[in-house]
Amino acid sequence: MIDIKQIRENRQKFKDACEAKGFAVDIDRLLQVDSSLRSQKQQLQEISTRKKQIGKLIPKLEGNDKVAKLFELSEFKLSEIEINTNIWKFQPVFDELMLLVPQPADDDVPFGKDDTENVEIRKEGQIRQFDFEPKDHVQLGLALGIIDIERGVKLAGTRNYILKGDGALLHWAVLHFAMDCMVGKGYVPMSVPLLMKDETMTGTGFFPGSEDQTYRMEKDQLNLAGTAEVPLTAYRMGEILNAEELPLKYVALSSCFRREAGAAGKDTYGLYRIHQFDKVEQVVICKNSIEESNKFHGEILANAEAVMQALELPYRVVNVCTGDLGRGQAKKFDIEAWMPSRGNYCETHSASKFYEFQARRMNLRYKEPATKKNLFCHTLNNTVIASPRILISLLELYQNADGSITVPIVLRPYMNGKEKLVPDPHRSAR
Repeated sequence: MIDIKQIRENRQKFKDACEAKGFAVDIDRLLQVDSSLRSQKQQLQEISTRKKQIGKLIPKLEGNDKVAKLFELSEFKLSEIEINTNIWKFQPVFDELMLLVPQPADDDVPFGKDDTENVEIRKEGQIRQFDFEPKDHVQLGLALGIIDIERGVKLAGTRNYILKGDGALLHWAVLHFAMDCMVGKGYVPMSVPLLMKDETMTGTGFFPGSEDQTYRMEKDQLNLAGTAEVPLTAYRMGEILNAEELPLKYVALSSCFRREAGAAGKDTYGLYRIHQFDKVEQVVICKNSIEESNKFHGEILANAEAVMQALELPYRVVNVCTGDLGRGQAKKFDIEAWMPSRGNYCETHSASKFYEFQARRMNLRYKEPATKKNLFCHTLNNTVIASPRILISLLELYQNADGSITVPIVLRPYMNGKEKLVPDPHRSAR
């Protein structure tokens, strides 16, 4: 959420932000409602002040003077009822509009309509050139008996899958390796709930806007989180932290659930766009400082890159354009891994900087020692690794001519020293 004072002071800036990010928000209407509310609240304050003054006078008055003041008090009470009725009318409209206002992008964010206009910053690693006809991850997985999409769909519908045997072990190995990397960097590991209240989804900026992408438990009024960003960022919501506690650095491994509404017919093949996956997510909560936010934005990006480099996967980093930013993101870097079967770099990580957008919604503050004021924190988050999407790159880039898969060196300790994935001659064909 944005500080309304900023919108009052720079109406055009937020109109431009709406246009750049592609959000239809009536800023003029918001400010009209804001003005009406402020006027009504000011009148209430003036009436309260006048009532106190009259209240002190009445014991000293007699006769008609006292009756007149009592009548004036009764008139004020009627006015209060009318004003409060207006406030009850306008406040929900104001609150709803405020939740829709997007955060303006940083000045160095490229202007663009969608992800096709994101700007490449750099490429890392060498794209493998095959001296044989490579297979895609589904062909490899079926031949090795480690991926079963057909039965996943039978059990749970489209965009579902089953990893089995070495496929499941490789999936867990990637995630556990990433967790160990983050814990080694001082991030606090967290095991978090995945069923979130609406308040939590709103506080982290997913509501309003992502309801169609969210699995909703109507009977319990709860939501399945699409990322551990939600519980990690909201962990201390509503609290006033000590400045000495900051920065808070959390990491969690969790299952994630996304409806992929609006993606009908898009990326239906394989493991790229699916309803359920597992992800290691990192979150930083820091002081209200642009410099600190920028520093930690670089840190969380570097953390994810370190994992990609350890896995020896080629990737590129892009500066996400305005039209591909979320409502609360001031700036975002995407990491895109090379996927041979897709013939392109494809998004696997997103490193987002929010400033105080989420913290203001969650009322997450800290006390500044010098001024004794309570300031809103800044928040950031980034994927460390997400699987099985990353398995697309791993399986395809580490495949061998005989159909086996070489296990990346850093993952071998997590797979009992196994160096290659090969077909199990004893596995059932069922």
